[in-house]
Amino acid sequence: MKAKHLSLSALFLLALPAASMAADRVVHLPFEQVVAEAQKSGKLDGSVKFYLAGNAAASKATVIKDVDISRKTNAFGKKDDVSCGWVLQTVLISLQDQAKAAGANAVVDIVSDYNGATYRDSQNYECHAGFLMSGVELKGKLAKLP
Repeated sequence: MKAKHLSLSALFLLALPAASMAADRVVHLPFEQVVAEAQKSGKLDGSVKFYLAGNAAASKATVIKDVDISRKTNAFGKKDDVSCGWVLQTVLISLQDQAKAAGANAVVDIVSDYNGATYRDSQNYECHAGFLMSGVELKGKLAKLP
């Protein structure tokens, strides 16, 4: 009986890395939808505006400094849009805090930059969703808009 339990435990441990990597996928989801949800729930206070690269606001901005932030969250048993939305909200909260501390009222030229691979879109962000974790990494510029 002990050998049976030991064998089952070993099989489970050997299968775990394969299961965690089996569902790695890249998804592109609407950015503004998550910003609106975070503002509605009170996680973002609206004092800092967020502009993906390709939006006109950057041309009027006075850049204060570049920022790069990466976060991951638990994705086990969650749909991609749910876990990705949650992790993007944590990134946006951190960007809002950094912007306020720097005296900025916007984050402009935002691009997804997961592991150094840049994804630029004026409507969507990139999320890496997996069996256990989902991750978002954004680069942008803290800026002052008139």
